Amino acid sequence: MISSQPSLDSERRQRPTLLFYCQHALGMGHFVRSGALAAALEQRFRVVLVNGGPRLRRYRWPRGVEVVDLTPLAFEPDRLLVALDSRWPLAEACRIRQDRMLDLFRSLRPDALLIELFPFGRKKFAPELLSLLEEARASRDRRPVVVSSVRDILVSRKRAQLEHDDWARTLAEHYFDAVLVHSDPNFARLEDSFRPHAPLRIPVYYTGFVRANSGDEPSAPVRRRGHVLVSAGGGAVGEPLLRAAVDAHALLWPRERIRMKIVAGPLLPDRIWRSLREATWRRRGLTMVRSVSDLSRELRTCAASVSQCGYNTSLEILAAGVPALVIPFASWQENEQMKRAARLQELGAVRVLDPRQLDAPRLAEEIPALLRFQPRRPRFDLDGVGTTAQLVELLVRRAGQIRLSG
Repeated sequence: MISSQPSLDSERRQRPTLLFYCQHALGMGHFVRSGALAAALEQRFRVVLVNGGPRLRRYRWPRGVEVVDLTPLAFEPDRLLVALDSRWPLAEACRIRQDRMLDLFRSLRPDALLIELFPFGRKKFAPELLSLLEEARASRDRRPVVVSSVRDILVSRKRAQLEHDDWARTLAEHYFDAVLVHSDPNFARLEDSFRPHAPLRIPVYYTGFVRANSGDEPSAPVRRRGHVLVSAGGGAVGEPLLRAAVDAHALLWPRERIRMKIVAGPLLPDRIWRSLREATWRRRGLTMVRSVSDLSRELRTCAASVSQCGYNTSLEILAAGVPALVIPFASWQENEQMKRAARLQELGAVRVLDPRQLDAPRLAEEIPALLRFQPRRPRFDLDGVGTTAQLVELLVRRAGQIRLSG
């Protein structure tokens, strides 16, 4: 069932229809970025957003966006794909999702199809997406504009990277009309982390960075407080950082009286959350919360930030101008955050701690130095939300003109 906040009126339904596929599988970055884009696109389109991951508690989709929640799938930290609805085994959940998307496409007959990350990532979701793309390609009388929405830096796989990139290029050229890269090209370009044998032959547009809170800047400076803010994005892979921070505070408080606020993240497993709460119960100088309604404000009002280096958190750190120590999440299959952290460190925007060196004593050494750090503030294009909406509208208009002239 399609849900919206509130129900769409007749005027909105007369707009071109955009079907937006979003699959957050491990963290919250894709989810938050897609929500920001959907809010801007809704001003120009009837937006129907397909959510393939869990629906996060306390998150409200943008007003006017219709949301279809699929049977949710997600990655375990080791990248194993799992079905989150215990009623269905993985294979059956995938079949249900594929059928649901095809039915939705056929009923909507959208003017545009926006797919987040694929084919440059999300390869494990290829069966359902290729089925959807084939359906779109077969719509000869009213084929939708098909666009890939990509973040600043892609994951590089040490094994079979060239093979993967050639596979992605072939699919992109066969099914897609354009690629939108949500980055400032002065910071990161698609070819930095995507290197097939032959160059991509479809248009690539750089939108600038997408910030969820880009229109909510305060008119006056917000007063900073004296605490260190520790956050771990969604929290799904944040346990090492959170536990190190708890233990580092125990070392720092007796001698430095450094106050700390820890934001665990809504995707942190409940058992780990309960364990951390018990370990910090009534600890002086330490506040622990499950989530916050506005991370941007938290970063503008703290003395310093300790976090991972995901897309959204990094942008909020830069916008806040806060002294920041980043400990990027990394594994043999995930190196995007390491690359982003290294580039930001080169610009003088953050300090970086290698995740292999993360423990309580090292973090307790880093935090006093962080409080003395004066970050540089690089000037990046942060208007990715508005530019994306303009580009998609332009692509749809051009396609309509081609159909009419043909």
